[in-house]
Amino acid sequence: MAQYYVYIMTNATRTLYIGVTNDLLKRVYEHKGKLTGGFTKKYNVTWLAYYEVTTDVYTALTREKQLKKWSRGKKVALIQSMNPRWKDLAQDWHDEQW
Repeated sequence: MAQYYVYIMTNATRTLYIGVTNDLLKRVYEHKGKLTGGFTKKYNVTWLAYYEVTTDVYTALTREKQLKKWSRGKKVALIQSMNPRWKDLAQDWHDEQW
């Protein structure tokens, strides 16, 4: 069964990026390696701060849109509910790469 992830990436200044993917390991690798251009590369957004898992792609896409509409305060509270120290949840996923 496929899995879909809604995730929030951040950086040292806590700039937030919200995305959705069906391969969180690969997507985080791309963000950390700055393999794709755009917002995350420009702002060095390389830390995985939060993620959710679902088996339904439409649920994931709907949740991504919902989170993007939230206030910054609400997004920060969501991150802190799972990751109060704002540690990089993917820090050890690709140690040999970083």
